[in-house]
Amino acid sequence: MAETDKATTEAPRATENRSTTPGSEKFRDFISSGWAERPAGVGEAREQAVYAAARRARISSLFPGQRLIIPAGPAKQRSNDTDYPYRAHSAFAHLTGWGSDTVPGSVLVLEPTADGHEAVLFFREAAGRDSDEFYANPEIGEFWTGPRPSRDDVAVDLALEARGLGELDAVLDAVDEETLVVREADARLTDRVDSARLVGGFRTAAAGAGVDTAGDDELARDVSELRLVKDEYEVDEMRRAVAATAQGFNDVVRDLPQIIEHPRGERLVEGTFNRRARAEGNTVGYDTIAASGPHACILHWTRNDGPVLPGDLILIDAGVELDSYYTADITRTLPVAGTFSPVQRMVYEAVREAADAAFAIVKPGIRFREVHAAAMGVIAAKTAEWGFLPVSAEESLKPDAGYHRRYMVHGTSHHLGIDVHDCAQARRDLYLDGELQAGMVFTIEPGLYFQPDDLTVPEEFRGIGVRIEDDILVTEDGAENLSAFIPRTADEVEEWIAGRAPEWGDEEE
Repeated sequence: MAETDKATTEAPRATENRSTTPGSEKFRDFISSGWAERPAGVGEAREQAVYAAARRARISSLFPGQRLIIPAGPAKQRSNDTDYPYRAHSAFAHLTGWGSDTVPGSVLVLEPTADGHEAVLFFREAAGRDSDEFYANPEIGEFWTGPRPSRDDVAVDLALEARGLGELDAVLDAVDEETLVVREADARLTDRVDSARLVGGFRTAAAGAGVDTAGDDELARDVSELRLVKDEYEVDEMRRAVAATAQGFNDVVRDLPQIIEHPRGERLVEGTFNRRARAEGNTVGYDTIAASGPHACILHWTRNDGPVLPGDLILIDAGVELDSYYTADITRTLPVAGTFSPVQRMVYEAVREAADAAFAIVKPGIRFREVHAAAMGVIAAKTAEWGFLPVSAEESLKPDAGYHRRYMVHGTSHHLGIDVHDCAQARRDLYLDGELQAGMVFTIEPGLYFQPDDLTVPEEFRGIGVRIEDDILVTEDGAENLSAFIPRTADEVEEWIAGRAPEWGDEEE
């Protein structure tokens, strides 16, 4: 390796026993020469850079005089010398503007100054072609994983001061009482920060119980809450993610004949959607749920190894994550044969009515929890009307009852953005109990799930699972359903499957 970085060096992989990289001096001399000059780097900052700077300024104002360390995190091992596809920590991506092109192991440091903070990005910069790393390191070498940007490239691209990762050691050696770290992003780096704290007697818990993490937890909370209200760039990215996701759903509808023919048709649904996600963005925002028949009653069914049979419904919960990491999260439930049975249609339209009731109340100033309550009012009324509840809908809606929740145990909404379940570390009084503000983006996703062995419902309902999920933007005077153009009503869905696809789905690949 050309350099070794104390803070980020990973445990060695078991690769030496199969290495065939040439090692002679003649080879090293030959491979280090005869290369063309690298082309000039980026000429201007990316669009997101100015928004990332504003986000950093907001975090800076919350932690005056404190050093803040926000790691991107290392690659994560899948098996032996194979890693999972890399994804930087969301707080790092949000505060730097780096997304799918992040160099693994990078670290953002906000160093306190007299008038705020100086932002510095530490990353493993491109190695010289005269180094062993260039050709002999399968984890980070250019021959193996591709070129990395130069220090100047990154500084211009992100409008940030950029330094080599080796220089991070000086920052970590200076850890003091006022240093905070996003703990979950990089376990090895966090361990080093904690070690420095213990040695220096900083932020130690009472009675020798180790490190006091309260300050770190506060930082994690605040960088999460920073994403509750989206800026203009983020809203535009959400629209793009929804549009790409709509194309993925339309691909699945077009592929239904082949999907039905395969014994593991759910896998074909997953593959069709994932192809679109890779073509239009970075990847999927989460594991695609392709749940056909009774699998639709399993809320997070991701094995996707079952058939897709005519007569059943298939619940598809999927979202495209863009290179910026912003993701959609949309669910549609489709009749595989093209038309709903009377019972399927009744359940489907009940769920849609619940979704529409929730959307109808969305506007700035209401409580986030009210969205769920509006949907539950419909779910309780419908299940009571069908005779599934031992009490009236009004009785079931009381806090000490909740009989209708047997058929929908999950919540109706969650914030959405750079994470599919965005802002998850925000305080309850700003999230569940918080007031809606213009610029918030969240899902509305009621459902009804009648398990195949549920004796509280008639046999014709058993094994039916329906969810409809849309992505909602709060506006200054109400709300916009960003995914409303994807067929939602039972009639629209049947027309969609019949081949009368809407204009948004007519693009050829």
